[in-house]
Amino acid sequence: MNDNSENVKDKFFNPQSTYRGEFTPESLAFNANLQEFANRISIICNLETGGRIPSEDAYKQIKQLWKQLKQSKAEFLDASQPPRPELPPE
Repeated sequence: MNDNSENVKDKFFNPQSTYRGEFTPESLAFNANLQEFANRISIICNLETGGRIPSEDAYKQIKQLWKQLKQSKAEFLDASQPPRPELPPE
């Protein structure tokens, strides 16, 4: 297989849309992780629906992916937000 067919196959199995939100490197990275999460969830659901993997395995894989996405959010989005200013005491 040549490089071009590998690239086409990769784009088919792992599609990515362009980012349309407010640009920051952190939000772009999280968006890429979110798209990968959605793609993998779709594949797992299709495998389970088609009888290729048991429901319990699908659940465990989805739970693990969710943990990874939460960690990604904490790293990229929560950490990049500036702290809220405190109000002076009255």
